[in-house]
Amino acid sequence: MGRPRGFDEEQAVAATAELFARRSYDGTSVDDLVNQTGVHRGSLYKTFGSKRGLYLAALRHHVDHEVTRFAAGIADAGGSPSAVRRALVADTPDLDLAFLLLAAVERAAADEDVAKEVDRAFGLLDAAIRPLLTDPDAAALASGLTAVTLGLLLRARVNPASTTDAAQALLTRLV
Repeated sequence: MGRPRGFDEEQAVAATAELFARRSYDGTSVDDLVNQTGVHRGSLYKTFGSKRGLYLAALRHHVDHEVTRFAAGIADAGGSPSAVRRALVADTPDLDLAFLLLAAVERAAADEDVAKEVDRAFGLLDAAIRPLLTDPDAAALASGLTAVTLGLLLRARVNPASTTDAAQALLTRLV
């Protein structure tokens, strides 16, 4: 019988997700992961197999927790256009979709498993938005609003003030 695991896997994965969100996959070394999690290199490799394995676990965690929470906030907005707009551009300091944005830009085109997780995240957002739209093309519009929302979040990383104004103006016309 092997030794029991000496670290909390969920906690290590969450800490890793934060690091990848700040530094990206290519900008994060295994030493960075060891320092961030406090877990020895050998334990990380034994549990996750590789840096990529840990990245995928962290991305799944991010989608399951952060993206799902954002989607729930959108779905809970109800049918009121102003509530939908507020949910899509909510200034929620503890919510950060940076990891999803980086995964979509940096890794999805080169890694099929990452692409599947990013697509799953987009699907969660589309599904949350779709019922709020009354247009006959709600499915297509939901995908478009997901893209617009993520683009606005990406832009907000550079200039939050002007992005909020742009988001409000754009969403007023769309929703």
